[in-house]
Parts: sequence; structure tokens; C-alpha cells
Amino acid sequence: MAASTPKDKLIFAPGGPTPTSRRAPQYTKGTLDRHQLSASPFRQFNTWFTHAQSSGVEQPGTVCLSTATLPSGSVSSRFVYLKELDSTGFVVYSNWATSRKAADVATNPQAALAFWWPQLERQVRVEGRVERLSEAESQAYYDLRARGSKIGAWASAQSTVLEEGEGGRAALEKRVTAVEERFESAGDGPGEIPVPGFWGGIRVVPTRVEFWQGRESRLHDRFVYTRVGEEGVEDEGEGWRIQRLSP
Repeated sequence: MAASTPKDKLIFAPGGPTPTSRRAPQYTKGTLDRHQLSASPFRQFNTWFTHAQSSGVEQPGTVCLSTATLPSGSVSSRFVYLKELDSTGFVVYSNWATSRKAADVATNPQAALAFWWPQLERQVRVEGRVERLSEAESQAYYDLRARGSKIGAWASAQSTVLEEGEGGRAALEKRVTAVEERFESAGDGPGEIPVPGFWGGIRVVPTRVEFWQGRESRLHDRFVYTRVGEEGVEDEGEGWRIQRLSP
């Protein structure tokens, strides 16, 4: 018989497929051993990401981006999309003027990423320093966005309050209309709508990357890559120490 929820708790030990299940499901879809890993965490991530794409994982580029502000150390997280990976790091795009992540990074240029692919029972965790992409790099991605998304980037002062007394949502839509009029004659070709100076990409240049494969009884397989050499030698597989972690 399933245990009842204690009266002082709104949620208590949610588990399996039914509302009364208390035990979390077991992970049985895979294993991970040292010999399966690439020497480079970037190549290893690409292998897993490609597998996620071909295995029906919905939007595998969805990633939780966490940042922290100093001196308080207050942490904030949000879901964004991974848009690029190269031999230096992981790239995401956003507003870097008014968003909370912008304020965090301004005082503490460090970030963490966490990917979760439930169909494969896998997660990847990334930690490292943050660097802004050049305007040209950001424009190259910006040109691929839907026209409405380009307009929205210009119109929204991301994370600032939309006061109901000042129009709320209607005030935002008014700004959208103004931007649409500004770029009315612009086409959708490269650079015709320029990337806003406050908007663009950041690259998380990792010092630590963990690959996690779920296993039965919570005895998961975990391997962490820790940078021990200089940046820029990743393709040779040098500069990284690989260790198995306890689950």
C-alpha cells in the first residue's frame, strides 16, 4: 500500500508513473566505461549530442545555464539553447545588457551548464569561464534567426519589469511595432537587420566537464574531464585529466 503524503508537504517523494508511486524509476539503458571516452571532452560531447539527436530526444540543445553574482554569491538559473560547439567551448545567445545573467557575468565571469537527456538517461555538466563572442560571430548566428526573433531581440529589455500601470504587455508590443517599422524596408538577407550591440553570444570555456550515465540503484557511471593544460590543445586530447567519480 502506498504511503500517504505528510500533511505539511505539498510534494513528497514523487516517483514512478502513477501519482502514488514513491520509488524513483531505475536507470537501465546504458553503461559508461573509460575506454568509451574520447580524449577530448568536446569530441565526447559531440558524440553524445549526435546520439541524442538520432535517438528522438526533443530539443537536445536545451541546457540549464547557471550564473552567480558577486559579492553576494546569489545564484540564478534559466534554460537556454546551445547554439554552437567548437574546440574552445559551448556557445549560447542572449541579451547582455539588462538580463539577470548579464548582471551576474559582469561581476563574476563564470558559468555552469547542465544538459539532461532522459531518453538516454544521460546528463552532461560543464563549468568554466565566460567570454563574449565578437559582433561578427554573433551576426552570423543572428542572420539565421526568424525575422520575428530578430525584431524581438531589439524590442525587449530582457528581465526588466513591465509595469501594469504603464501598459504591461501592451507596452512591449508597442515597442515591437516600433522596431518593425524601423526595419520595415530591411530584407532577411545577411546583416540586413543588424545584431543589437547588447545582444549576442557568450562562450563557456570549460575547466571541468562531467559525463553522467544513469545506472541501477543510483550507482551511476560518472567521468569528469578536468583541465590541466593550456587552452587550445583540446583537439589533440592533451591538457585534460579524466577520472571516474563515485555516484
